[in-house]
Order: sequence, then structure tokens, then C-alpha cells
Amino acid sequence: MTTSTAGLFALSFLLSVSAVGCVAYFTVGRLRRRRLPDFPALTGVPLPNPLPDFDITKARPRPYRPFRWVYHQHMSLKKMEPDYWLELESTYHERIAQRLKLYETEGSNVLAMLPGTEHACRELLEMVVQFLCTRYPKQFIYDECSGVLTNNILGTQSNIYEDHPLETLIRHVPEDFAFTLPDPKTGFYHCVAGVICSSVGWNLGEKVGKPLSEIHDVVPHYKEKMEFSMDRYFQKMPLDKPIQRGSWALEIQEPLYLQTTHKAWERRANPDPILTLDEVCIRVDWQTLRRLPRSRAIVFNFKALFTPIRRVRSEPYIPRLLLRILQDGDNKLLTYKGRHTNHVVLPALTEWAREQEEKGWVPKGWQERTLDEDPFFPGWEEAMKMY
Repeated sequence: MTTSTAGLFALSFLLSVSAVGCVAYFTVGRLRRRRLPDFPALTGVPLPNPLPDFDITKARPRPYRPFRWVYHQHMSLKKMEPDYWLELESTYHERIAQRLKLYETEGSNVLAMLPGTEHACRELLEMVVQFLCTRYPKQFIYDECSGVLTNNILGTQSNIYEDHPLETLIRHVPEDFAFTLPDPKTGFYHCVAGVICSSVGWNLGEKVGKPLSEIHDVVPHYKEKMEFSMDRYFQKMPLDKPIQRGSWALEIQEPLYLQTTHKAWERRANPDPILTLDEVCIRVDWQTLRRLPRSRAIVFNFKALFTPIRRVRSEPYIPRLLLRILQDGDNKLLTYKGRHTNHVVLPALTEWAREQEEKGWVPKGWQERTLDEDPFFPGWEEAMKMY
């Protein structure tokens, strides 16, 4: 075969395969690099069930109410539900825009990555992409030929192998992520990277590089009740047992990102005499924790969800349970969470608890306890249809 004939043959071959695959543009090795790993096989955690008819405008988060009684500080861990590792809902456009604005103004206070963590960050991004494309197949599409993730909700694209992994996450996912890896000398886990836009009273810039004990040094009872068990749990955490838990607080309006230097902090630090019940929201940070299979990093992710306090009026047992916690719960924990809404919330909860007893929703003389449906409440699935 002459040189010119060989050239024409090669050109013909490239043109013929361009319509059916990526061979025309990438080498075989490059193709393999852009194929997402089989994370279910690597981790033992199945992919989520697809939602082919998902409509972001109608999607509502599950009504998490992680209220426990007796209320004291412990990890309160549950097995993670694979379908709900990440949860998209109707505030998606608003939250993504808010997070991008925060990154623009706050920089390394909301997004940071220490040297040596690139592999872990890229690995998480691959796992996130695989989850999104499986759970929301019409909204997210990944092209193995180019490595491009298409977001049909926002009408945007990102190359997951060429763009910054954490910046890609902040452009597509309304969840926060914190990466931890063990210190080579001590074995204790440190925060080494993250994208965190929903912190109240602290920020990622203050925490990155620190061990778990220092990250949680302001949390009441952490050192004496949780530090040892948390360090041991991180060191032994298996791949196939990711966990979930919820944290809650009562807030004024919806403070996604709030620092002690912000003017709005004054209303949180001290009871505001002009505060109204309509301004009060339950904030739930629904959290998961899982280990990545290749880098062995442990990733903590959470999402802030806000619910107007008035909604619990129609949620059986919740007013009575929350009232007991706010009145008789651990003083240090409740002070840490903030008591700035109690003067308007307690009278309302008292009224709603009495009202639910009168309607027969809650038996008279019911002794407050963690509900069997925790972190939800009886009838929560039907209630979701009315939200």
C-alpha cells in the first residue's frame, strides 16, 4: 500500500467510526480514562433507582424532623439510603446561583483543596456524576467520549477531567462536601479539602488542615462524649457501610451562610423583640458520611433544608416533641444551637400541641420520645403531597 493510499484509508476509517464512537478522536487509553469507575462494585453500595419522570419544579425534599428525646449529644447514625445520597428539589436554581455567588465573594472560605488531595476530589466528582446520571437520567447526561457532563436543568456543561473538580461540584450540586484523610504521623483524620457554602458561625477557611477534634472544639460535650468514638469510627469505617444523620436548629429566615461578622448575626445572638413567627424556620442539615474506594478519603456531605415553623402545626407529635426538647433539653446544646427564637416559638408550640391532642392526633398523656418514624413523623408521605 502506497503512502497516499494508506493516508486515504486512515482518513476513511476515522470518518466511518466518528458516527458510532469516540475512536476517531481519542486513543484507547484516553477512552478508558474517561469511563466512570464501577463504584457499586468497588464500594458494595448500589446505584440509586432512576427517576425517569423527575420534575425539578415539583420536587420537594423529604420532611426531615430529626428530633430525639431524651435529647443528648451522640452521633445518632443510621444506614445511608442509596437513593438519597444526593437529593435535588425545587430550590435547585436558587441554591446553585447562591452558592456560585458565595464562591465569587468568599473564595477559599467556601472552596479549598490542599496539595495532594486532587485524586480524592476527582474521585468524588466521578462518583457524584455517576449518581446524578443514574438517579436523574433526563436531567444529567455524561458523555464517555468527551468527559463532558451536560446539565439539562441549567443548560450548562462541564468537562469533569479538565475543569476543577470542586468548581464542577459547586456548579452542579447543591450539597456541601468536606474531605478528610488521615495524618501520616498520627493517623487522625484531618479536613483536607471541601466546598462548603452552608456554614453558620464558621467557615471552611477556618477548618481546613485541622483534625476532627479541633474542627468540633466548639461543639458542646464533643471532647468528653464523642471525640474518641469519632476518631475510632473514622479509622475503621468500611466502604460498604455509609451512614446518614440529621442536625437541626431554629433560625430566623433562611441563613444559608452566616458568619459572626455579619450584621444578621446580631439577631441570632440575642432575642429580637420584634421577631415574628412567620420569620422562623426549622433548618435541617441532612448529612451522609462515606469512604471513597481508591483514595480511601472519607467524605462528609450535607445539605441545608429550611421549613417554616408553622408547617409543624399539621405534623402529628412534632410540636409536642420539639416543645419538650426546647424546654427541658441539654442547656449547653440548646445554647449552642441558639435560643433566639424561643420567645415566639414556645407559645406557638404549646398551642399546637394542645390542638393536636384535642383533634386526637396525639393521645392524651403521651410521653415524649423519639418517634418510630424518626427522622420523619406519622403520615409524612401523605403530607408531602400537600406541601
